[in-house]
Amino acid sequence: MNEKRKYKTKSHAPEPTLKRLPGYLYFLEQVKEEGVLNISAPTIGKELDLDPTQVVKDLAVTGVKGKPRVGYNTYELIHALEDFLGFNKVNEAFLVGAGNLGSALMAYQEHQSLGLKILAAFDVDEAKIGQTIGGIHILEYNKLFHLSGRLNVKIGILTTPNHVAQEVAEDLVNCGIKAIWNFTSAKINLPKEIIVQNTSMSSYAAVLLRRLNDASL
Repeated sequence: MNEKRKYKTKSHAPEPTLKRLPGYLYFLEQVKEEGVLNISAPTIGKELDLDPTQVVKDLAVTGVKGKPRVGYNTYELIHALEDFLGFNKVNEAFLVGAGNLGSALMAYQEHQSLGLKILAAFDVDEAKIGQTIGGIHILEYNKLFHLSGRLNVKIGILTTPNHVAQEVAEDLVNCGIKAIWNFTSAKINLPKEIIVQNTSMSSYAAVLLRRLNDASL
């Protein structure tokens, strides 16, 4: 079976698996630098504190299978993970809300290695408009509507204040955005065909602090 045909067996992955896959990729890139050509599921599981059976199930979504007594080819598995996650192609995005969090995301260059390229940021604050952060220009919010039609961007990153998140999300959808990475704490309601990934900083902070408090009891 040739490589192209093998990768056609990729399947849809449940969300917990999707969240673990970047961890596998990061670990495999480390061992590749150490010259490891093949690696087994038990070895991966031990390093990442996962059951080997779970490792096999997770990696199966890429279409790559390990060989008995050999394991996975490190290079092949890295390529398959990058392909499955979309990290090996450019996925262009607009960011709306160039405050502290938005600016931090713009300055964080590692997102480009994840296949995500922020083309431009938009804000209504005249003090921010015209600035450049991480090579990304901050433009007047109204220019979003003009540029979206010309550039055909499908991903929106939402880092606005909570009270305007719903309105801005609807604007993004009207501009042709198909997937929104929502960093606000607001629950946004959009058509079911729009992909929304919520990453609320307040929610993660609440879990972290609660777990810390519980551990101290």
